[in-house]
Amino acid sequence: MQKISAVISAYNEEKKIEECLASVSWVDEIIFVNSSSTDKTAEIARRYTTKIFTRPNHPMLNTNKNFGFSKASSHWILCLDADERITKELREEIQALLQNPNQQIHGYKIPRKNIIFGKWMEHAGWYPDYQLRLFRKGFGIFEEHHVHETVQIKGEIEPLNEHILHYNYETIHQFLYKLANIYAPNEAYNLTRKGYVFNYLDAIRFPAKEFLRRFFAQQGYKDGFHGFVLSFLMAFYHFVVFCHLWEQEKFKEQIGKELFFELEKECKNQRREFGYWLTNVRKDLASNPLDKLWFFLVNKIKR
Repeated sequence: MQKISAVISAYNEEKKIEECLASVSWVDEIIFVNSSSTDKTAEIARRYTTKIFTRPNHPMLNTNKNFGFSKASSHWILCLDADERITKELREEIQALLQNPNQQIHGYKIPRKNIIFGKWMEHAGWYPDYQLRLFRKGFGIFEEHHVHETVQIKGEIEPLNEHILHYNYETIHQFLYKLANIYAPNEAYNLTRKGYVFNYLDAIRFPAKEFLRRFFAQQGYKDGFHGFVLSFLMAFYHFVVFCHLWEQEKFKEQIGKELFFELEKECKNQRREFGYWLTNVRKDLASNPLDKLWFFLVNKIKR
């Protein structure tokens, strides 16, 4: 079987890191990048590996992850975050795979179960949430200018069947903190870098489109109130992204009847979209075939 190295970077994760490390205790080596933690994170890591490297707590987390990749000595690298766990089933799948790996494949996407506010989110875009975390050494690297990092692979990739467990957001405070301080400003920066042209109507379009996508198109309603709240929070996230874009425009002002009428028109457009999707969900939830047909015809007329 070809050897495998687990690469983990963490900052002040003493409450989570032990379960993460224990879930990869079967690998040939663990490379642990300690991002200058001030709690017991490094002390806990020493129970599982001697290959610990202390680095500055870089705001772009992938910088330290890429450093960890360079220190791995195995044929394969398994990248993991402190709030993630490798399941027994995934371990067995990886071990079987490395007995005789396909030489044409350089990386594997792994589905991830996101546990948010204590619930596995099966819809609203949170599942299967494939993450490219297993790859041949020398063939994968993170882009260092993105917060929502993805490993870039030179070569072919395939999906695995078993899951990573991701104990994602545990509190509203944690969600809002990351939203406001990390993800939203980075998203605004990337949109500007890609040539985004500022439009006041995006203050409505961004959040409305995101809620419709999460709660209706990606069936967040099937996750109950969790699905509603998370879809609404993601809509708020996109409103904050817009606010950062507005800030980049030096908070430029626009007043008068023209702006009001444009906003009014956009609100009416979004109301029609909401009406369409509400009818679509009623059709999906209806048990009577005639009711399903009725809601289908109503939406045909609306469109």
